[in-house]
Amino acid sequence: MTTRRMLLVSLGLGRVPEFVSGEIKGKVLAFVPTAATPYEDRSFVERDRIALAGMGFDVRDVPLEGKNVETLRDELAEVEVLFVAGGNSFYLLQEVKSSGFDVVLEELLDRGVPYIGASAGAILVGPDLRPVTTLDDPGAASALNDMTGLGLVNFVTLPHYGVENYLPEYHSIIKRYQDELDLIPLRNDQAVDVTGSEHAVVDSAE
Repeated sequence: MTTRRMLLVSLGLGRVPEFVSGEIKGKVLAFVPTAATPYEDRSFVERDRIALAGMGFDVRDVPLEGKNVETLRDELAEVEVLFVAGGNSFYLLQEVKSSGFDVVLEELLDRGVPYIGASAGAILVGPDLRPVTTLDDPGAASALNDMTGLGLVNFVTLPHYGVENYLPEYHSIIKRYQDELDLIPLRNDQAVDVTGSEHAVVDSAE
């Protein structure tokens, strides 16, 4: 079976070129902007889209709302890299489950398609979203009744760690969940590089 590859970033995309093997120019990258839907200001998503296009990717938007497994399989048939952008983690999980993207994602990973998850996209693939209930608003996902993540990795990423104003909140989260879950706080210039069952925190500064 193909070894699954994932790059879970906090903010900086500096690690992306090294993570994606071979020539980037023209590679088809599916860009999932769905987590940003609850926000009026989605400039952070546009920032990622522009940065990835600037690296040479052929960026194609694939929103999840209103989709199902069959439509997603069709839309993602030619994808070479998958990017799930940041936003509200709970809304993202809701739409991932309702669309069947979780099923298609596993198929793509097993086909050798690398996954890049930014912020909410990094939290999504962990086992549990409860630790981020004070960082994201669960109320944005009115149809979500289970905070279990996709469980593709056995740790919970805590992006945007190190911003002074929010440090007490992060320390509270770590204190509450550290005996129950494996937590990886990530600064905005860091990422977790996942190869199969192995993972390492790496530099991802831009």
